[in-house]
Amino acid sequence: MIRCISPIDGSVYAERDTLSPEAARAAVDAAKAAQADWAALPLDDRIRLVLAGVAKVGEMNDLIVPELAHQMGRPVRYGGEFGGFNERATYMAGIARDALSPIQIEDSDRFHRMIKRVPHGVVLVVAPWNYPYMTAINTVTPALIAGNTVMLKHASQTPLVGERMAEAFHAAGVPEEVFQNVFLDHETTSELIAARSFGFVNFTGSVAGGKAIERAAASTFAGLGLELGGKDPGYVCDDADVEAAAETLIDGAMFNSGQCCCGIERIYLAEQHFERFVDKAVSIVEGYKLGNPLDNETTLGPMAQVRFADEVRKQTEEAVAAGAKALIDPVLFPEAGGAYLMPQILTDVTHDMRVMREESFGPVVGIMPVKDDAEAIALMNDSEYGLTASVWTADTGRAEAIGDAIETGTVFQNRADYLDPGLCWTGCKDTGKGGGLSVIGYHNLTRPKSYHLKKA
Repeated sequence: MIRCISPIDGSVYAERDTLSPEAARAAVDAAKAAQADWAALPLDDRIRLVLAGVAKVGEMNDLIVPELAHQMGRPVRYGGEFGGFNERATYMAGIARDALSPIQIEDSDRFHRMIKRVPHGVVLVVAPWNYPYMTAINTVTPALIAGNTVMLKHASQTPLVGERMAEAFHAAGVPEEVFQNVFLDHETTSELIAARSFGFVNFTGSVAGGKAIERAAASTFAGLGLELGGKDPGYVCDDADVEAAAETLIDGAMFNSGQCCCGIERIYLAEQHFERFVDKAVSIVEGYKLGNPLDNETTLGPMAQVRFADEVRKQTEEAVAAGAKALIDPVLFPEAGGAYLMPQILTDVTHDMRVMREESFGPVVGIMPVKDDAEAIALMNDSEYGLTASVWTADTGRAEAIGDAIETGTVFQNRADYLDPGLCWTGCKDTGKGGGLSVIGYHNLTRPKSYHLKKA
């Protein structure tokens, strides 16, 4: 049984039975049987059907927004995810023809030599709850357009998301066997992966979950895309626009109750900016309203589960006990408790504290002063993770040079917490491997197939 406990009030919001192993294997067989016919459709037809499915999701947005609030706690005032969902799908559809075109090596009187991109077959997408529509569409769109069939397994916290997507895509004309929403327990998922059911598996979630996927896929030679944990840093250089940096970095740390894959979890400041930046940051956070996400006045909703909030509380309490200073007064957030976690800014932090080293995934951020770029780089790299890093400077050359020295998947200058579909979404170290979106996303969701044709 998949059970969604709503963070709003702790009630059971949705329950779904998981597929038996036999039913799960039948779903895989149906996807495999449908794949050849789907891939044989002209590319333009696949693009048209996928984009029609995306548009159908948009038509459901008035239903989806409150469902998201109930399932994972994001305030309804933010309007859901369709903007980013549509942007990513539309971009990937727009580059599909070029990304999937054969690489022509020779077409002479004697030989035709080329490399085609061909689909893996069945792609399993294991999607997370924090941005459940946008993270799923990152893979669903290019996988389907490339000619794969897709099985979507969504997080138990957001079970309605996969159902809504499947409903929309089927209504748009995508065959049911081509795009399936499935409810699977961990054991059945691992068994399917180990049985070579999938040509590619894309997983977004925890490091522990990524390791479980890798263990299940051992010796299968299936392709894997893994986007796991993060502890993304921001660095404000001595020539930065401090006001703009504070606005963006604090929003990047606190939006969605800090539950963002590329959220800012630690900030390093050129010493001369420390006091000004911190004052601005505190004033921003003190203006938040924590409360029921169904209330349009709420800017900060509950975390998705009480245990997630408790982990952030523990990290914060440990840091304060070790000498950190908490700058946000709890009296400003009387609603806090259970899944409702007040935001917090910490100074006097060090890398001996878990809050500066382990993923928090909640509305807390530690801020440290640094003497120069070299110290900032050393601290940014002092992490097991590497998803994004945000560098604030007026000098693009300096930002690129700092970025070259940072162990990360994406480098931002003067922005943060954004996924550009034209760039590869990727990470290093314990953040995982592979890459989504962009041309590289298509390359990962297909395999190269070479043709050496000698003409008669």
